[in-house]
Amino acid sequence: ALGDKLPAGVSSTLSAAGGKAAFAIWTTTPWTIPANLAVAVNADLDYCLVKMQGDAATNWLCDHLVVAASLVESLAEKFGIQLEVLATFKGGDLEGCQYKHVLYGRESPLVIGGDYITTDSGTGLVHTAPGHGQEDYQVGLKYGLPLLSPVDNAGCFTEEAGPQFAGLAVQSDGNAAVINALSAAGVLLKEEQYAHKYPYDWRTKKPTIFRATSQWFASVEGFRSEALEAIRAVSWVPAVGQNRITAMTEGRSDWCISRQRKWGVPIPVFYDKTTGEPLVTEETLDHITAIISQHGSDIWWTAPLEQLLPADMQHLAQNFVKGEDTMDVWFDSGSSWAGVVRAREQEGLRFPADLYLEGSDQHRGWFQSSLLTSVATMGQAPYRQVLTHGFVLDERGNKMSKSLGNVIDPRIVINGGKDQKKEPPYGADVLRLWVASVDYSTDVMIGAGILKQVSEAYRKLRGTLRFLLGNLADFDPSKDVVPYEQLPAVDKWLLAKHAAVMAEVQEAYDSYQVKF
Repeated sequence: ALGDKLPAGVSSTLSAAGGKAAFAIWTTTPWTIPANLAVAVNADLDYCLVKMQGDAATNWLCDHLVVAASLVESLAEKFGIQLEVLATFKGGDLEGCQYKHVLYGRESPLVIGGDYITTDSGTGLVHTAPGHGQEDYQVGLKYGLPLLSPVDNAGCFTEEAGPQFAGLAVQSDGNAAVINALSAAGVLLKEEQYAHKYPYDWRTKKPTIFRATSQWFASVEGFRSEALEAIRAVSWVPAVGQNRITAMTEGRSDWCISRQRKWGVPIPVFYDKTTGEPLVTEETLDHITAIISQHGSDIWWTAPLEQLLPADMQHLAQNFVKGEDTMDVWFDSGSSWAGVVRAREQEGLRFPADLYLEGSDQHRGWFQSSLLTSVATMGQAPYRQVLTHGFVLDERGNKMSKSLGNVIDPRIVINGGKDQKKEPPYGADVLRLWVASVDYSTDVMIGAGILKQVSEAYRKLRGTLRFLLGNLADFDPSKDVVPYEQLPAVDKWLLAKHAAVMAEVQEAYDSYQVKF
């Protein structure tokens, strides 16, 4: 179906093409084609209706395509056919057109996407599956598209994808099955190997699967201003930390607090077997809280559902299932002020805590999650001061990793390694001197060369101290001390300088400026 934004001449040309016209899209993830709910174009790009001519096009279902105007020549060469331009129009003119899905026959709209739609590669039209990508999801929200994600927790197609795909692993057999289905339907224009960037899971080193799922969220909007006010009441060391957490809190969207993992603190919600509606009330939460406080959080997984429901609801147990979502670990750690400080105030701990100490990445993590949970429930930050430090890197400035073999073991620094010529025992004092000599507020480096330099500085410092102490070997304060009034002016001046240095050192300690 054609949209009402098309110029009359273009509309008549497209109408003449009839059912033989199609939008040419491309994708690097064929397994997402079953979830396609729209085709997106760039409103400012020029597009063409082209007629396909040549032997390669005889077996295709369509003989007219809509593609980006600047890609006509390259696509003709890629397909091995001739493309005759019949009409040219702006992408914005296509908004409101409809098309039928090539595998399922459902009608979907052509929509306007963002700047991510370019003519650097592909066809200039982007396959859009709101259930399998962030940009697609945002476009779906804009146009009110439904969510379709026919992939289960194991990464396999569900029955919603159709019997020809159900049960297939999407990134292996599923990909191949979708490509074969497109070819059999006469709509596969080209299949080729294409090198591109794709996100991999850092732990398993396997490609990730994006899919939309139901989650639990905590709204930040209702207390954002209170959180920003609480930030200003905290002392941040270094001061730039206040700017970082302020910017992150100002731009914070709703907090997704649920995770799909087989470990962690459970979210205590029951679901109706028939409707899927959640059951969570003050009564159910109080009952579960009492049980967990007595038996621990594992009781959620081990106890029968009847035991987890309040007494007056246990007869409904057969209608519900336990939720399997776990709490975001940042919600766990962000609640530590309640489980540690608040819970032990009678033992002498004070709330808010005097100091939170962690790495500079925690403005987005622990510092922020602690702030949000505390402000939401207590109306104030859970800490009076926050100190952040950098990270220890190897001598070349690389992150330490066991897999890279560049981890510096403090025990080897102190006691030496197996080959003590290459890894000599420096002792604890050299390691302490290195710690005292670096600026902890930024990332710091350590390695064999750096430790050697610190060791040389340590020997000079130790020799100087031994010389000074040697001069005091026979000094007896009870007999040799000179009253201040009788001291020469130069000695009084030196004592004044010493007092000034000690005051400066004390001030530095009080403000955590401990680099020497």
